[in-house]
Amino acid sequence: MTKKNALIAAKRERAGKGVARSLRREGRIPAVIYGDKKEPVKISMSLNECMIEYRRGHMFTTLYDIQLEGKEHLALARDVQIHPVTDAIEHIDFLRVTPKTMIPVWVPVHFINHDDSPGIFQKGVLNVVRHEVELMCSAMDIPEQIDVDLAGKELGDPIKISDAALPEGVKPVISNRDFTIATIMAPKVGKEAGEEEATEGGEEGQAPAEGAAAPAAEAGAEKK
Repeated sequence: MTKKNALIAAKRERAGKGVARSLRREGRIPAVIYGDKKEPVKISMSLNECMIEYRRGHMFTTLYDIQLEGKEHLALARDVQIHPVTDAIEHIDFLRVTPKTMIPVWVPVHFINHDDSPGIFQKGVLNVVRHEVELMCSAMDIPEQIDVDLAGKELGDPIKISDAALPEGVKPVISNRDFTIATIMAPKVGKEAGEEEATEGGEEGQAPAEGAAAPAAEAGAEKK
């Protein structure tokens, strides 16, 4: 079941930059509720409340009961405009939803059973290609995350979307291929100790090769 939170809104009659600036001076932001074959409704909301929801990191997968003039509008945030300098929310688009609404959403990927992966045990590195996956699901049943099992995965193995445990009725938006989510890469091998010493100019105490430049101290003495 999708998480559900409540937000309080007030109706606004006008739109435009001037109205938006006035609202922000009052600690509020403009927003709109649209969809479900109904007229869009222009609203304003508390900036502080919306910032709290946004910083939790699940705003696009949380259902909101938007309370407006004694009525509740069940909606999902579909677009949040952020100020490029202050990172404060400037506007939110909410989509009305019903139990029949199917929508695409981005859901975080969570990897499990690291200790049961031979590749990880051999100090392999989990290279994550997709930290989120776009899924098609009911607006009432948006998963918080999808679990991907690493058990049995060897070095060099790709981890595909087919390795993810998707809830019933949830499908990836990319449906024509079993795409890669991550790979287990072999650990990097450092240079041999002898090679490192060779690059540093030979072993300690070894005389410089014939014709090589003298050490800085000796060179300075010869100039005197």
